[in-house]
Amino acid sequence: MDIILCDELLQEIFHRLPPPSSSAVSLVSKRWRHLLHSSLSSLTLRLSPNHPSLPSLTSFLSLHTYLFSLSLSSSSSSSAAATTAFSDSLLISISSSCPNLTHLRLSTGPVALSPLLSLSTSCPHISSLSIILSRPLLSLHFLSSFRSLKNLTLILSGNGSPDSISEQYSSSSTELQLESLCLSGIRAGDYELSWLWNNCSYKSLSKLVFENCEGVGDNHSFASFIQRLKNLQEVELKTCRSIIALILLKLAENRCDSLSSMLIYDGGSKEGLLHFIRETNCNLQKLDLRLPLDLDDSHLFEIGTKFTQLHVLRLQSCSMVTGEGLKTLGLALSDNLEELALTNCDVIKRQNGFLVELAQNLPKIKILDLSYNHMLLDKEFASMISSFKDLRKLKLRGCNRLTNASLISLCKNCKQLESIDMVYCHGIQVEGVEFVILNSPQLRKVQVEDRKLSEIARRWMINKFIEVQP
Repeated sequence: MDIILCDELLQEIFHRLPPPSSSAVSLVSKRWRHLLHSSLSSLTLRLSPNHPSLPSLTSFLSLHTYLFSLSLSSSSSSSAAATTAFSDSLLISISSSCPNLTHLRLSTGPVALSPLLSLSTSCPHISSLSIILSRPLLSLHFLSSFRSLKNLTLILSGNGSPDSISEQYSSSSTELQLESLCLSGIRAGDYELSWLWNNCSYKSLSKLVFENCEGVGDNHSFASFIQRLKNLQEVELKTCRSIIALILLKLAENRCDSLSSMLIYDGGSKEGLLHFIRETNCNLQKLDLRLPLDLDDSHLFEIGTKFTQLHVLRLQSCSMVTGEGLKTLGLALSDNLEELALTNCDVIKRQNGFLVELAQNLPKIKILDLSYNHMLLDKEFASMISSFKDLRKLKLRGCNRLTNASLISLCKNCKQLESIDMVYCHGIQVEGVEFVILNSPQLRKVQVEDRKLSEIARRWMINKFIEVQP
């Protein structure tokens, strides 16, 4: 067999194998190991700065001639200077070994300017870049050297003094044609960030993400940029309490009708969110909120009035909303909502039975997430699930009061079920898992503890091509 199959055919076969098979393939022969390396298009490596094999990374990467995507992280913590030196050496190895690279994620530590410029020259096809920069920021002009860049993630670290405002933040002759921009760790004094707002195309950007940010650089440049965006489709704001009111205000003033997805986690502005909902011209299709203290029924009423075309609604740990607010919202969204998540929903504990009425208003639900609702009982679940005849995916992770009785009701009512998550459901036993596997004709994925899978359940899963995950 090893002689009959040509190199090209073996590479094509290896390219289609699942990742767990790689270690077995590499043991067959030297030829197979070489062809396996050359057929891989994506690698994820976890490295240590002190590992003796680090100098051979260049030769290792050079074996992967079809490598397009590379993700590198560090397995140890060191000083800022040490991690910068380590990251710089990795960039040098990548520049000399991966000319076809299109996606790079380097999370080993901050990187310096010189290796980045070398990377832009040696790997001209990079379209997705994720790097860490340390303060104080000297310049972001190097980004204009990456001519193919479409997706950028910048993480700022360190406690260096913030930059002072200067004339160096003027527009570049080359405009960044970014489609996605993710910023993490930004502080109020990071004025070099203003170079991005002056040089990023407002026509191409469709996704904007802020994570763990306390500032946006120069507020005037940022506000001007946001107000010009015409094709923005997704916004994610995670742990950005100090700037969220500003961002929501500018988005509302933009009156951009292309925005279809919004996510806000851990830190909001009650008034800012309410103002955005009332004033925006967008027609959201997806809304994901994790706001324990910043979301109440007034927001739900406005959402139901303004965003009637919502297809996806996810609410996590929203402890200030009531059952009446959720039922009113469900009634307003009944014609279009297909995915609903009520994760760790305190109202389930406070108001027994409201889920049943909510479910009756949402007949088109196909994806349902009720994870970590510890007070959810079999009786309420069974009454609710009878309304979801077209349910395809269900998450019950951490609902530890549910028992096998809930699974019997599920199989009776949801014949289209394709995926179920039952991890940490302590009341569900081996017999219940067996019942779901045997009585769900469309089931293709099960997430459950290994100890709850009997031998007969495993045989059924093999015969029905059902994937199992812990």
